[in-house]
This record gives sequence, C-alpha cells and structure tokens, in this order.
Amino acid sequence: MKCLPWNWQVERRHYLVSKAVEEVQKIIQQLTAEISYKAVRFQAISNSGIHNENIKVLAPSQFLITVPLRGLTGYRECQVRHWRYYTVNGTKLLSSVRDPEELHQWLEVEQFSKSLQQWHEKDVNIEGDLVPAKVLIVFRELVEKSIVSCNLSSKVTVLESFSSVVRVAVETSESQVEVELVPAVEIPTCWPEKARWPRCLKRWPSQEKVQCIKSLGFDLLARSNYHWQLCFSRAEHILMEGLDEDGGCRMKCFRVMRQMKEDVWCAGNKPVITAYHLQTVLFWTCEKYPRTKDWRCFPEAFLRLVQKLHKCVSQHFLKHYFLKNTNLLKYANTSDLDLVASKLAVFLENPVFCLD
Repeated sequence: MKCLPWNWQVERRHYLVSKAVEEVQKIIQQLTAEISYKAVRFQAISNSGIHNENIKVLAPSQFLITVPLRGLTGYRECQVRHWRYYTVNGTKLLSSVRDPEELHQWLEVEQFSKSLQQWHEKDVNIEGDLVPAKVLIVFRELVEKSIVSCNLSSKVTVLESFSSVVRVAVETSESQVEVELVPAVEIPTCWPEKARWPRCLKRWPSQEKVQCIKSLGFDLLARSNYHWQLCFSRAEHILMEGLDEDGGCRMKCFRVMRQMKEDVWCAGNKPVITAYHLQTVLFWTCEKYPRTKDWRCFPEAFLRLVQKLHKCVSQHFLKHYFLKNTNLLKYANTSDLDLVASKLAVFLENPVFCLD
C-alpha cells in the first residue's frame, strides 16, 4: 500500500477538524443561546469558526469549550488569605479545605466591583465564595433542559461523570465528539500576579507582543469543586497567531507533530498527550530557539520539537508556559506516558518519514 504524503495527510486532518469545529460550534452556540435566555448569568458562545478562543481542540474527538459568565466585572486580586471550613453542600468542617495549587485560586464575589445579585445567591455562593461545583450544578441542569427545548436530543447527549464537570457527546457528520462545557469568568482587565511571565528578558516573544498579551488578561474556569482554574487562552491564541511572521516553519512543525501524535505516538479518543501539551512544548522551544535561522530547516526544527516532547514525557514533567511551578503531566497516567515515551524513542532512533 502506498503511503499518502505527510503534507496531504496534515492538510486533510486540518480540514476534518475544522469541519467538526464548525458543526460543534453551531450546535453549542444554539444550546448556549437558549441557556443564556433561561439564565442571565450565562452567555452564549461566539460564532467565529476554527479560530474561536472559546474552543480548544484537545484531540480530533475531544473538545473543550468555555461558556462565558455574565455579571462579574471590575476584578481585583484578593490580598487577604483566610481559611474555608465548608463542604460544597454548605455543611461545616472541623478542618479547613486545602489551599489551591498554583494553577487554581479561590474566587470571592467581592473581588468584583460590580456583580449581579444572582451571584450572591446560595445556589452558587457559600460564605461569599463563588463555588465552581455549585456553578456547575446549576449549569448542568440548564444544559439538560436546553437540549430538550432546542430539540437537540438527537445530536447532543449529556454524559455521566464522576466529578462535577459537564461533558456532552455531539454527533457530527463524520463522527461523535466529546465536549467539555466549562463556565468561565473572563477577566480581560488584568494579568494574574502568580503568572510571573516572561521570567526574564527573552528574544521570543517580542516585548511588543508580551505587552499585547498581558493586556488581554486571563480567564477563570469552573472545572473543580472549590477552586477556579487559571486559563490563558487569549494569550495562547496571540502566540500561535503570529508564529511564522519571519517565514519560519514553526506551524508546519506543530501540525506534523500533532498528526504523528494522533496517528502513531498517542492515538485514541482520550489521549494522555493532547494538542495543548504539544502547543506548550512548541512555546518552550520557540523561547529557547528564538532566531529566524533556527526555523528555516524543517527536519532539524521538527526533531528539536520531538526531542523536547520526548524529554518531557519521559520525565513525566511539562512546565506550564505561564505558571512555572505547574506540571501539566502531574496527574497523567504514568504507564500511558511511558508507552508514548517508548514510541517517541523509536522514532528518534530512526526519524524517517515522507514529507513531500
């Protein structure tokens, strides 16, 4: 059997993913518009195609879509630390709830200068804290009701989950896609203090781009019981958008690496290594090799990326690009990581593949 050229395969995969994003986005836009109509605290997602910052394609059949929350403006960092002694059900505890890890934080309604009265109600608020698990309970009920009222039962199914996250299965023309729907507080007015980036003077990205990125702020995602997860999707979008302004091959390297990850190194519907991990590897490599000449020769540039990926997977450690003390592989299955590492090692021993 003749192997299809890699360039053809990469472009074909990109086309199929783009098509799936458009179909899923259309359905979720309709669903969230209905949710927004039912509850003013939730906002419909925008309809801007594959480049929509609300959509992350983690794998061809695994998406993450953030749903903006309304009525919370004028954010400021919390300066006073205090202990919490409650469960997500509101019952009292004898010992305090653990502190959040670096990628997470508490969120108090009084951190916003303006807030809708609905955010002070007990269905989402405990002792002044906005509690992600309670927001997700409210959101899940709205999703279930809106699927019915929008006549989407044949296309969207709410999946069972052991945690409070909201996942749905969406039927597209090609396949079924699993989508995690995540309520998100968008904070476009400031940069979080704990994200000490850039760490020092670097040639990549440029100072102009750094200033632009930090002016776009960040988001807080409801993905756990007590703590909100920091998210830098707008910053990451800007970094990816201008990758090859100097005529380099960074994006080509990324797309081919993603293709090989999905077809050879780490296939499956819920891979241990996602496109987000690959993107993070790309950012670190761009920072280490900032010069234009480092990205002129595709084979050399591509192998550098794969070597970086292999090192991270082998060590079970991939540093978050904006939060240096956060390991993105901390909770990944180590056996799955070791299997991917072994496949990467085989490739690096004999890196032969058709590119033309």
